[in-house]
Amino acid sequence: MTNYPRFVFFGSPEFAEIILERLITAGFIPAVVVCSPDAPVGRKKIMTPPPAKVTAEKYNIEVLQPETLANHKLQITNYKPDFFIVAAYSKILKKDILDIPKLGTIGVHPSLLPKYRGASPIQSAILEDEPETGTSLYLMDEKVDNGPILKNQKSKIKNQSYEELMRELAESSGNLLVETLPKFLNGEIKARPQNDNEATFTKKFSLSDGLVDLKNDPPRQVWLKIRALNPEPGVFTILKLKNGKEIKLKLLEADFQNENLELKRVQPEGKSPMAWKDFLNGYQDKFLIPNS
Repeated sequence: MTNYPRFVFFGSPEFAEIILERLITAGFIPAVVVCSPDAPVGRKKIMTPPPAKVTAEKYNIEVLQPETLANHKLQITNYKPDFFIVAAYSKILKKDILDIPKLGTIGVHPSLLPKYRGASPIQSAILEDEPETGTSLYLMDEKVDNGPILKNQKSKIKNQSYEELMRELAESSGNLLVETLPKFLNGEIKARPQNDNEATFTKKFSLSDGLVDLKNDPPRQVWLKIRALNPEPGVFTILKLKNGKEIKLKLLEADFQNENLELKRVQPEGKSPMAWKDFLNGYQDKFLIPNS
């Protein structure tokens, strides 16, 4: 696509990267990509660029990585953007930033707004055992995920993990943007306000949210947690050793069949991930394992 208005893309993680790639391959090339600074990753704390930066640089698109967005207001204004696209950007865009583009800011949110506003819409939808979720394009204002809806699209939730569903929603979001942008730019879409009475809000999950009791927690709820909270913050249980000590066991993958939880992959503390059956074969003599 040629002769389209200029825009700035805000986003950092894989969800944003998938959307950015789809926009670029469709001919919607941002003037600049704004993403989080490089950050240390893994046990060795290797400085790693966010995925959106990697993709932007692959296409020779300029990248900004501000610690404080307000300090780059003039620089962003100088790109003379007609609109912004925001997808999983970790910083809040305040009114003075949102006021820069004359056509407004399109937010991309992986839920059927106003349901599941906030930090963890995908994880929350899985945890709530929803049969479907989706993606929403909306005009951002200063409130969290609050602006009027331009377009949304439903997606089925089957047995996907968080990462699987995140990638599916990112792909559908990118396709929806490519389909919607020409109509938006031509003034053919009338945004509809969200119904605040139907709004629900999600939280950022912490390590404590991932603790499960294999003996007492409902098996389906454990399965939902394993799907929703891996890889971050992770799901784990505490096993007692026969000598009275305790050890943390990460629960990485599971199935749910005939109302029973079937663990597939686990990771004992200080060890590499392994199949559940291998854990049982190698460690059962050391642990008092619930439900084994």
